[in-house]
Amino acid sequence: MQPELLIVDSVQTVSSALSDGAPGQPSQVREVAGTLTRVAKERGLPVLLVGHVTKDGTIAGPRLLEHLVDVVCHFEGDRQTALRFIRAQKNRFGPTDEVGCFEMTGDGIAEVPDPSGLFLSRSSAPVSGTCVAIAMEGRRALPVEVQALIVATQAPQPRRVVNGVDASRVAMLLAVLERRCGLKLSSSDVYVSTVGGIRLQEPGADLAIALAIASAVKDQALPATLAAIGEISLAGEIRPVSSATQRAAEARRLGFSGVLDGEAGVLREAIRVAFAQTVPGDRVDVPAF
Repeated sequence: MQPELLIVDSVQTVSSALSDGAPGQPSQVREVAGTLTRVAKERGLPVLLVGHVTKDGTIAGPRLLEHLVDVVCHFEGDRQTALRFIRAQKNRFGPTDEVGCFEMTGDGIAEVPDPSGLFLSRSSAPVSGTCVAIAMEGRRALPVEVQALIVATQAPQPRRVVNGVDASRVAMLLAVLERRCGLKLSSSDVYVSTVGGIRLQEPGADLAIALAIASAVKDQALPATLAAIGEISLAGEIRPVSSATQRAAEARRLGFSGVLDGEAGVLREAIRVAFAQTVPGDRVDVPAF
């Protein structure tokens, strides 16, 4: 009977009599992978090889293993959340910028078909220090809530604590906010985090991070229907980002009626506009910048 699929978990535990050495050694991994490749081609049999990775996330063992296969997929996640992302690092028959979202459950890994709401808080009322960024995970646009907390301190070295965002990028945004927008941040502890454990590593989240920090400084909530997309330069300019149309469309599909992007021009003006976009009937004082 011809099997429909062959899964080897893991390739480092299989050995071949055609090669010396214990399972997992480079010579054994090379021989086993080569044999499985020949069998797959001769029988038209799909083969999935599960392999170990190193501490930095690269495939353990000889690089030949990566060269032999057609597709290399990588599961990533952290122990603090049940979410897992799978990305294609190599694909001979398709794009490598796709991403799949899964959740660890008691019955195993389950697909999350629409993860749009996983990275937003459940607060029913707007809270100061929060803003939603529209991030790109592969070809998928995801809303991610950024939260900021500003606390006055007497310490000579204020704390800068981040979670889910790049610390050096946050430090740059703090400098731009203080120099270009007049926000006093050098004497305050700054805490910035994302919701849901996702990591924002792209510059397109700059504007949302800056707006969340400005909202925390003024202790004034931004509209819950506001999303922000844009990269911020050292001059305080808001630069457009890739896939801006797709991001804006996804934001509006999810109910974000206001989308701030590169059209705002400069950060100072974007902050003013963001605080001015209040719900009709509410009276809010727009902070002066």
